[in-house]
Amino acid sequence: MEQNRDWISRTEAFLKETFGSSGYLAAHPGDRAYRLEHSYRVANIGRTIAEREGFDPTEMVIACLLHDISYCREFGTREESRNHGRLSAKIARPFLEELGLPEARVQDICYGIAIHVDDQADFAGVRTAFAETVSDADNIDRFDAYRIYESLETIRFRELSLAEKRETVTERLERLRKLRDLKLATKTAEFLWQERLDFQIAFYERLAQQLDNSTAV
Repeated sequence: MEQNRDWISRTEAFLKETFGSSGYLAAHPGDRAYRLEHSYRVANIGRTIAEREGFDPTEMVIACLLHDISYCREFGTREESRNHGRLSAKIARPFLEELGLPEARVQDICYGIAIHVDDQADFAGVRTAFAETVSDADNIDRFDAYRIYESLETIRFRELSLAEKRETVTERLERLRKLRDLKLATKTAEFLWQERLDFQIAFYERLAQQLDNSTAV
């Protein structure tokens, strides 16, 4: 199934215009760059899943590009942040209708966007494999190579004591091993998920070995 490049290009323009006109993101250019880059990574993952599972790749790319568009606004509380999927769906819907997508497809895309944070929407919808793939693609990106770098940088890993580094690595390995058996919407998503987790597990196991070799021979 071929992609509709015009619809995708218009979606990219809408996303960039929305982020570009955001006063909050103008004041936080690092957040703007990250959110745009993350949206593209999720869209590429979503396209891979769509192509292998027989979903419409254009619709999946559009859904993934717009899944975090509400980050154009500032979230002052944890609850507001948790609501960003539902808010993204509200922002996306008028654009999708203007784009010319059939109403049933607009509904499926918006439902996938709305539930991608906490599995809850504020409107009725069907939990199709297509809709669930939006959150699957988002989660797969959050456990890929870039997130290793980002998470270690965020906690200033280099500045931690050796004991704190060991504790951090141990906790992350425990969490990653528990997440490996998570069930996703499609076989393709589960394969990509396990591939990413195995990569992170291998990284942290190697890091743990290096830390163990950092005090004595």
